[in-house]
Amino acid sequence: MFIRFFKKNFFPENNFFLKFSIFTILLFFFVAIFSYIIIPDNSVNANNVNVEIQSMKPGFKSKLLLIPNLEYKKKITDNLFGSKHILRSYAIVDYRFEDDKIIYQKFNKNDNDVLEDSLNIKNFITSNHLNNVHNNVRNIQNLIVEKYIINRTFYFGTDIYGRCLFSRVILGSRVSISIGFIAVFISLFIGVFLGSFAGYFGGILDNIVMYIINVFWSIPTLLLVIAITLILGKGFWQVYVAIGLSVWVDVARIVRGKIKSEVNKNYVHSSKLFGFNHLVIIFKQIIPNILPSILIICASNFASSILLESGLSFLGIGSQPPTPSWGYMIKENYQYLILGNAYLVLIPALFLTLLVSSFIFISNHYSSKVL
Repeated sequence: MFIRFFKKNFFPENNFFLKFSIFTILLFFFVAIFSYIIIPDNSVNANNVNVEIQSMKPGFKSKLLLIPNLEYKKKITDNLFGSKHILRSYAIVDYRFEDDKIIYQKFNKNDNDVLEDSLNIKNFITSNHLNNVHNNVRNIQNLIVEKYIINRTFYFGTDIYGRCLFSRVILGSRVSISIGFIAVFISLFIGVFLGSFAGYFGGILDNIVMYIINVFWSIPTLLLVIAITLILGKGFWQVYVAIGLSVWVDVARIVRGKIKSEVNKNYVHSSKLFGFNHLVIIFKQIIPNILPSILIICASNFASSILLESGLSFLGIGSQPPTPSWGYMIKENYQYLILGNAYLVLIPALFLTLLVSSFIFISNHYSSKVL
């Protein structure tokens, strides 16, 4: 019965775009949670720089020599927050071993120049491991080939710093989803609190709340977010708070209007006659009845929050590098639209458009039925 109800209300057979939007959002949520398991470059913020392979086209393949951080111990949380196991990597064309050294030929766009460098093989193993293999150079060489020389395909190419664009874009979904969650939570807390009290009690309290709403509404949202961000300072969490403090107005307005229409209904009068507390009436009886309307506004605010974060990052006052924000990726590479590497802008822009439009479509679809 539950499955039938879920399919009927959330996956109607005759609406392909609604199905596609819901599937897209669920997919983005899944990708955001398991980003570091999915992406090839699982370093923190997918920030493994390789200047030798900067601005390579999608589908580019290269051999990488990974340099481990021997002092770092792998943790279970690496799959959620990224690993610091690899200090850096080199894009190489070929390699060979000579005694206790690995000689590698660096990748170079100019094939006429052959650049070679070398590393001692002790850079790849701990002293304990060195004792375990009894200084057997051959065993150490096999270990390096097995664990630290890999072939990687850069599905979306590389950015101007040689970082894996696929990893950065996928990880960027986590930034957008988390911004949406926190901002919607803050807007819900403020909007539901002010809107419910204004709509329920009316009078002077209603006038004060409406005055505050009108003041916030008269200020362009992006300018308001910029002002709050400048007060709080640049940073990831500051952006969360700034956006949340900017999008609560719509929640408060909808909640106020809905509660005003509910407060004169029989079940509310009956609750008052039975002596129920005002808070109980508001939050246990009225709010559940207007919950669908609140959820629709949440979907709309989710999309707005993602766009605001991208706009702030594009202006340089949102998520700060090396945090992989879609807005900052667009800002960092927009000049390449006319310089032959348009994919650096179009790929993050496509992901941003897809996620935001999915939330907007769902909000519009259900608002026509509920509001």
